[in-house]
Amino acid sequence: MSETKKILVVEDNADLANLIQLHLHDLHAEADIAKDGGLAVQLFNQQHYDLVILDLMLPVLDGISVCKKIRETSSTVPIVILTAKNSELDRVLGLEIGADDYVTKPFSIPELMARIKARFRSIDAFTEHKNSAEPILQFKGLRLEHKKRLVYVDNRAVDLTVKEFELLAFFMRSPNQVFSRIQLLDKVWGYHYEGYEHTVNTHINRLRAKIETEAEKPKYIITVWGVGYKFSSETD
Repeated sequence: MSETKKILVVEDNADLANLIQLHLHDLHAEADIAKDGGLAVQLFNQQHYDLVILDLMLPVLDGISVCKKIRETSSTVPIVILTAKNSELDRVLGLEIGADDYVTKPFSIPELMARIKARFRSIDAFTEHKNSAEPILQFKGLRLEHKKRLVYVDNRAVDLTVKEFELLAFFMRSPNQVFSRIQLLDKVWGYHYEGYEHTVNTHINRLRAKIETEAEKPKYIITVWGVGYKFSSETD
């Protein structure tokens, strides 16, 4: 990692929060702990954080509401939600409103740390790309400027989260190449765990809603049935 990262851990279980904080320290990351959703929003508005670890079941203000408020302030900070194994609805909702990833409880600390390190690598890679002279990617009405982190559809600015931006940039660098969900998890998220392919589906649905004229009839991100997805450079 290029520099010390600052993390906000939002978790009302003190033992778990302290354990996460301890292991983040081993990754040379500093962590603040918020034991309820109200304090989490207050801390986020007062300080800069590179990543947020967010439990969904919280007192004062639930995790979904916290996620919404964070996204009102910042579209770029990565958010990893912690959710119960059987709470698929909350998990999907969290991703739809802007979370970048999720880990289901109960989880192993090594799994969570691996997921966080993947996010750190994404942060560092994004910074490197942003500071590089990488050319602008453009296909017909879609334009991506990596250095400025801007996306335009028919000259209209589109606001993307970090993961949506990374996913689109990955597709645009390899036009017309088909990728499976597992390959996208490996290349864009930096890991693959069995059962997390749904994360890819949700992000692609969100991305389509933002860049496609008709999300149900996409012209850029095409589903290749039985295989995965591809970015089509032919939009006529």
